[in-house]
Amino acid sequence: MPTPKQYISDAQRQRAYRERLKQARLLERQEKGLPAAPAIATLPGEQRWQALLAHAYASLVSVHSEMQTYYDARSDAWQESQRGEALLERMESIETLMVDLDAAR
Repeated sequence: MPTPKQYISDAQRQRAYRERLKQARLLERQEKGLPAAPAIATLPGEQRWQALLAHAYASLVSVHSEMQTYYDARSDAWQESQRGEALLERMESIETLMVDLDAAR
């Protein structure tokens, strides 16, 4: 036995689908702590941009601290090896990014 139609027309079904997508995007933004996007896409979203920059900065801080912990847990021989020096270079580039990003906030 076929299931009864939930929507009378294809237009209603499409409208309901778009509304579900809109609610899913809104919920995703709320879970990340981001403010809603402006109603008109061409308007600047200063609050949203600042929240995204803050999120990016927090992510860089987290990555840097994990890398520093990893580096400190290794032996002196490893730290002086090529791999240790490569990790130090990556950590320095992350520090530079953090300074640049902090200046942009």
